[in-house]
Amino acid sequence: MKKLRVIDLFAGCGGLSDGFEQTGLFRTIAYVEWESDPCKTIIKRFREKWGYSDIKERVFRFDIQRTGELIEGWNNDPVFGSSDGLEITVERENGVDLIIGGPPCQAYSVAGRIRDKHHMHYDYRNYLFESYLETVRHFRPKAIIFENVPGILSASPGGIPITERIIKAFRESGYEIISNLHKNTLIDFTLYGIPQRRSRVIIFGLSHSSEKGNIQTILHRFYNVVLQKYRAKQKSNVRDSIGDLSPFYPAKSEYKVEGKLYSHEPHTSEFSNHYPRCHNIRDIRIFRELAEDLKSGKNHYAKIDELKKLYTQKTGKISNIHKYYVLRWDEPSNTIPAHLYKDGLRHIHPDPEQARSITVREAARLQTFDDEFEFQGSMGSQYKMVGNAVPPGFAKILAKAIYELLTKGG
Repeated sequence: MKKLRVIDLFAGCGGLSDGFEQTGLFRTIAYVEWESDPCKTIIKRFREKWGYSDIKERVFRFDIQRTGELIEGWNNDPVFGSSDGLEITVERENGVDLIIGGPPCQAYSVAGRIRDKHHMHYDYRNYLFESYLETVRHFRPKAIIFENVPGILSASPGGIPITERIIKAFRESGYEIISNLHKNTLIDFTLYGIPQRRSRVIIFGLSHSSEKGNIQTILHRFYNVVLQKYRAKQKSNVRDSIGDLSPFYPAKSEYKVEGKLYSHEPHTSEFSNHYPRCHNIRDIRIFRELAEDLKSGKNHYAKIDELKKLYTQKTGKISNIHKYYVLRWDEPSNTIPAHLYKDGLRHIHPDPEQARSITVREAARLQTFDDEFEFQGSMGSQYKMVGNAVPPGFAKILAKAIYELLTKGG
């Protein structure tokens, strides 16, 4: 069976391409990522799990805005990979069939627009899709996947809806994407067995030169027939995902091991990336109170106003949004965000005896990363990688649907 060749742009830690690899139908020939820890994570994962002995030559730690240099090569010695550029990599692999990826989502997210006084209108990340498209135009793959947050459907940098810019730019580049992005591209991952309430915009595009039929008809079939066949029979929940992981309980007092501060015991685990961040006594007590309230069925803190009052009472601060959320055992988790690297107040473990926020491994499980997938770097960097990733479990489904459409016509 012929494997389709893939370039992964804005690769992060490789969640999207990992799902594609799991199908056995795709071969990732290059990964482009700017941050160091995700690059290290990709190298470790794709060497050890997928057997890419030349993985360092496939990983390009590079600023995609310097697209010409990325494609053609550059003179300075890079930290990762070779300086030959994507052009030589693609020539060595005899072409590329699919380009996947999604630019950083902060500029498109509703939360980001609220926090920024200019509503992100002037954020450079609004236009990173142009670098994505420049790469697409150069290599001319059969198809593309462009992934992003739901906020991209309402973002209007410069007063022009980003969706209009994207549709126009893809068509001018020789690619057709579905005309009604709002109706078709927003995917609820819980419908595909992901144990987390997470929705993302998945834009699938086809080259004008690769399809002879009506491309809009083909795209509608992809979203409404081919992809639908992979829906799960029932939703997965938190218990299914993290219920078997080893517990951590509050220590009598904070303690240090090799210079690192811990609040819970034990300080090690048989699973990689599985130990809680250090919590202060105040937060431990709050976590226990909230989880016990949920477990007992009292549900006093089920109301947002009560959570706001609790936050003010315990911290002396006022917040317009509620800061706390306890995961429910028998429901999908709330969204795992990159913001977890800052705090875990909205991702509290449901066991009141543990009184803590979730670990990197628990967040990774809820994102459907397998336990062999080890995240590199600091704990904060690991949380950020997990939160930014596309769940490999959904990526695997997406890959199967794309392969079916490209090789069998759906």
